[in-house]
Amino acid sequence: MLSIHSTSVELEGVPTDIMVQGFADRILVLVTQMGKVGNLIQASIPSTTPLLSAQDEDSESGLPAPPAAIQLTPLLGGASSEHLQTLHSLYAAQIATIIWVKEAKKMAVDRRSIIIGIALRKEGDERKTFHGVMNHIGSIHF
Repeated sequence: MLSIHSTSVELEGVPTDIMVQGFADRILVLVTQMGKVGNLIQASIPSTTPLLSAQDEDSESGLPAPPAAIQLTPLLGGASSEHLQTLHSLYAAQIATIIWVKEAKKMAVDRRSIIIGIALRKEGDERKTFHGVMNHIGSIHF
């Protein structure tokens, strides 16, 4: 079981809170610039699905590519536009993949579902905010 890891950073001039908490069967990740949970999405994948291929490890962005078999299930809330829905799905898939890869490197036996809460402001450069969040998720040692 993971302990709680929490950090506050400024991304594109907006204070952003990132929290990761592990449970026996799931991992909860909250990314908020609004002080609330926001849209909750569950990411899951069969344990037999490989996470990385040789070319995925050398990607330009430094982020592992989310596997095609990833399943995203909206649990609570929803985005106010199709663009935001796509953005939230992208965040959920990438956050889950980062965590699964980190756990696989530690030889974790079970691949737990990841519950991601996303509440972001519509300020700043979306791409820079995305990469900032992913860099902080990737730097958390759990």
